[in-house]
Amino acid sequence: MKLKNLVSIVLVIVFLGVFSIAVFATDFPTKDIRAIVPWASGGGCDAIVRVFSKIAERSLPTSIYVENIEGGLSSVGLYEVMKAEPDGYNFSVLSYDSIVTVPRLKLLPAYSLDKLKMISLITKEAGAMVVRADAPWKDWEEFAAAAKENPGKISVGVDGIGNAQHLRLLKIKEVTGLEFKVLPYPGGSGEKKEALLSGEADAIMTSLGDFAPLIDAGEARGLIEMADQRNPQFTEVPNFQELGYEGLVMGSFIILATTAGTPDDVVEILEKTFYDAHHSDEFRDWAKKTGVVATWLGTDEVADYAMQVQKDEFDMIQKLIDKGIIDE
Repeated sequence: MKLKNLVSIVLVIVFLGVFSIAVFATDFPTKDIRAIVPWASGGGCDAIVRVFSKIAERSLPTSIYVENIEGGLSSVGLYEVMKAEPDGYNFSVLSYDSIVTVPRLKLLPAYSLDKLKMISLITKEAGAMVVRADAPWKDWEEFAAAAKENPGKISVGVDGIGNAQHLRLLKIKEVTGLEFKVLPYPGGSGEKKEALLSGEADAIMTSLGDFAPLIDAGEARGLIEMADQRNPQFTEVPNFQELGYEGLVMGSFIILATTAGTPDDVVEILEKTFYDAHHSDEFRDWAKKTGVVATWLGTDEVADYAMQVQKDEFDMIQKLIDKGIIDE
């Protein structure tokens, strides 16, 4: 009899536990959700997440607030989500550096992509080289000719040594044979914009979307893009492929992720919220206007995409190391 009572009690506890989880998932969210941008405010990633979050929260009974936690090429902010409670109330942004540079360089020992649940990819952006509006080179051909005549003299700003933009510049060097003076600006796009406008850097490796405000204001112009088709907003900017260069289609992306172990029902709610925001006319129109390519991959596809990017980039980096273009 005592055994039967004990079994009954255990079954009640299990039932209540399952019931409470179901109620939690169904009621989610009951408080505001934190969106961590792992970069400084004012950059392209920050702008995208702020616009996207404002649209996304309209589908929710609560708000989404954005917090900038920079450092470690995105690893510091992402680690906040990795160690958070797996309840869906924290999500962050993964970019190229989050998936490639940080794991490759082991910038944060406790950092692991296994501690995240990737929900969706929302944008892609091709790498690009931008110059001041009054730069002496009217196009890529003139720029390349000047770099060939003056190897190592023309300066190009990147976010930091070994990061995504630096590796793209090294890939350009591998394919074209051109030598540049590399200027690192680990503070991100704000520093790079100041460096370009002040004349400290002759050119900047970035994306057209990131520099869209300066381009639209007539202070900067896109020189070339690492794409296989022209940007719908900046159709005057050519790309390497149309000029006959192979292997120079490269870029970045934005993936949204929450803490690993978050209940499936909560992940589904977040994915549906992000899907609706991404497919809204407001976000699509904003993305087109700023030169960002709105691209969607859902929960079932995004992790495989990220791991394939990591593998491809690791292979490319190893080839650059083997050729002596970059150090181990």
